[in-house]
Amino acid sequence: MKSIRFNSIKNIHKLSVAPMMDCTDRHFRMIMRKISSEALLYTEMIVAQSLIYTNKKEKFLDFNKEESPLSIQFGGDNPEILKEAARMAQDWGYDEINFNVGCPSPRVCSGNFGASLMKEPEKVAKCIESLKKNCSLPVTIKHRIGVDNEDSFINLNNFVRDIANAGADRFTVHARKAILKGLNPKQNRTIPPLKYDVVKKLKKLNPNLLIEINGGFKNIDESLEALNHFDGVMIGRSVYKHPLRWSEIDQKIYGLNKKTKSASDIIISLIPYIDNHLTNGGKSWDICKHLINLVEGIPKARIWRNQISIKSIKKELDIEYLLKSTSMLQEMGY
Repeated sequence: MKSIRFNSIKNIHKLSVAPMMDCTDRHFRMIMRKISSEALLYTEMIVAQSLIYTNKKEKFLDFNKEESPLSIQFGGDNPEILKEAARMAQDWGYDEINFNVGCPSPRVCSGNFGASLMKEPEKVAKCIESLKKNCSLPVTIKHRIGVDNEDSFINLNNFVRDIANAGADRFTVHARKAILKGLNPKQNRTIPPLKYDVVKKLKKLNPNLLIEINGGFKNIDESLEALNHFDGVMIGRSVYKHPLRWSEIDQKIYGLNKKTKSASDIIISLIPYIDNHLTNGGKSWDICKHLINLVEGIPKARIWRNQISIKSIKKELDIEYLLKSTSMLQEMGY
């Protein structure tokens, strides 16, 4: 079990990469860790009930030690099940636990967790209490500013204060409300308007709470501006689709004096990891579906991505080809 870094939430995690289903798996997190050694990374959401009742727990829980600091995100609504999940997360060596009360997926909400739980603050409080009592890790929560027509500021403020009293260590607030009927998850990421002013008011009225903002941040400069008002910034689709645009996180956000890595630097540094994955029966596409996002904005970038994608999908990509194609990027200074 890893030692716990006290006060790590406030002192280290100024910027985090949001948990995203089908995106933030262990391979993407390894790529992201080559870009930033400091940003907090998240697992995809894990349904606590699925974790408890599976005989393949390593499928959900395993990660590479290089990924830390790493938060595991749970979805669920049963305090007894979350109690067991909390113990597993600590024993497995995670740095913190995050509780999902923001996902608008119909499948998730039909299971009475995700964004629909914002309508039941008492139940959320019991879940947070159960997580806190059964581990010594920081326990955080990710939520929206409201759900459907229950989106008044009074409701939001009361929700946050109730959950703070239950022991939540940090609040990650997606500055959009969730519309559970009429919008799909993708639409819920774009159609409900961003309301940063609501989250600013929440922070102003609760200065002693750690409040991180999420939603719509496209670059480091926007994140730096947000840090003037909030304790942290969570970034999502922008960093997944355009990871290299965030290559100066450690320098600009954390003030570290280090060289910015190019796409070829990152790919070459991952060669031992990719080779090990392939040697152990893994598929090249598992990693390359994320890796191709590193290469954009240069001559023949699309050709490079297509070649890597096709060979990966056809199971024809090997380390030799990857090194050869990456050397071409180096020659172009990329």
